[in-house]
Amino acid sequence: MCELLGMSADPPTDIAFSFTGLMQRGGRTGPHKDGWGLTLYQGKGIRDFRDTGPGSTSELAQAVLQRPLAGTVVIGHIREANVGPICLENTHPFTRELWGRHWTFAHNGQLENINELPLERFIPIGSTDSEYAFCWILNQIVARFSPQDMNTAPFWQAVHALCKSLNSYGVFNMLLSDGETLACYCATQLCSITRRAPFAAAALKDANMRIESNRHSTLDDTVTIVATTPLTDDEQWQRFDKGELRLFRQGKATVCEPALHTA
Repeated sequence: MCELLGMSADPPTDIAFSFTGLMQRGGRTGPHKDGWGLTLYQGKGIRDFRDTGPGSTSELAQAVLQRPLAGTVVIGHIREANVGPICLENTHPFTRELWGRHWTFAHNGQLENINELPLERFIPIGSTDSEYAFCWILNQIVARFSPQDMNTAPFWQAVHALCKSLNSYGVFNMLLSDGETLACYCATQLCSITRRAPFAAAALKDANMRIESNRHSTLDDTVTIVATTPLTDDEQWQRFDKGELRLFRQGKATVCEPALHTA
């Protein structure tokens, strides 16, 4: 299995602390050594980083940590390959343009016989079941909705139904974003922590690193971090229910969220 990392924040927030913890699980404290990726939204643009080696020893990961990593939405992934060879085209997150926006997706789990599902406009570049599922979701969105429907309750309820359909093919934990909303679907394991001022200090589980968040934040900051398993030792992470879709925008749960808390 792979591991996921997501962030929704207002204002743009540095992901380096959480990213440091995730990278340790890529070959040092965890078995996810078959590549990693990080996509970070800044305005309408994205910064996209990926490598095919273990995150814990990646020179690129260390280089990324040396530069500012502030964004409003982030999706990260560390891979333990089970479908498709280890190569850049099979390294999550995957990104496509739809309706003038970058859509980003990462998946944890394995899907059997996923190629039974038909594809049209969006097709995979690599050979993973994950990218195939992403393309299928986008094709279904285009077939059912217009740009004016984005971020409405019916839109995300339909995405929730698509996630449940994909989960019937195996295990489908996923993160999906259009740069404004971070959608998180839990099939088996996912959790989140929302940090608001005044922030408490936090320590990583997988690295000897502690952050004093109040030194870098203002009273209006709100940040939600999503991960497969908790990244810190001293915070109360909230575990998702199985079959649950949660939506976050600007660090907060959106108004559509309560209708989507069904298995």
